[in-house]
Amino acid sequence: MACIARRRRALAHGAGAASRGRVAGGVAAGYPRGMSDMAGSTARPRRQAVDWTAAARHLRRDPVLGRVVREIGPCTLRPVRREPYEALVRAIAHQQVHGRAAEAILGRFLALFPGHAFPPAELVLATEATALRACGFSQSKIAAIRDIAEKTVGGLVPSRRGCARLSDEALIERLSAIRGVGRWTVEMLLIFTLGRPDVLPVDDFGVREGWRVAAGLEAQPKPKALAAIGEAWAPWRSAAAWYLWRAADAAKRSAFRPQ
Repeated sequence: MACIARRRRALAHGAGAASRGRVAGGVAAGYPRGMSDMAGSTARPRRQAVDWTAAARHLRRDPVLGRVVREIGPCTLRPVRREPYEALVRAIAHQQVHGRAAEAILGRFLALFPGHAFPPAELVLATEATALRACGFSQSKIAAIRDIAEKTVGGLVPSRRGCARLSDEALIERLSAIRGVGRWTVEMLLIFTLGRPDVLPVDDFGVREGWRVAAGLEAQPKPKALAAIGEAWAPWRSAAAWYLWRAADAAKRSAFRPQ
């Protein structure tokens, strides 16, 4: 169960993961569990651009989610400002390894490029695979990182400014074509790196578990069913996901009782 929590927290600090959520993550400091411990030296909290007060007011109208909002309190979701290229490379580093191990690998990776807060894609492409392997990356992760770098140099991976011209679905379709990156990873990037307010990652275990707990269900809803339920939460589905992660985490601590 720790695996998906690590992958989700990675995206909150500019990383993420290729696979969709299979196990629930908790919440710490406004993020799914552990997200706040992966900011790194290049992370910069983004200025609050989204009015989460309006989101909470809207979500309180839902008969089930409204109770979660009232019990959890204000939404403290704060995206971390990174370039998508960096976020995706960090995502790969955090796949299938413990958070501390991933940070150690990233530390060795960054040490290969003195003078850069994060290495440009061109320098990564010019680096021998043996050097990347010595950092602790597997062959598959090296291939994925190189693909991200190639797609960045080629323009497929847009800058933050370029992302502003693309819709959520356009970014999902575009970035999911990269090796090692899936829809869930891009959804996490949309929420925790780009600060998009209306993303509901229905494949995420924690989101579906949060709804199961809040609605008092015996089983989690199927992704398609949750997507239909979540239509009423637009245009604040990112905040809804945040509240559902919080509900799932609180339930594990026996701090939230289903209705």
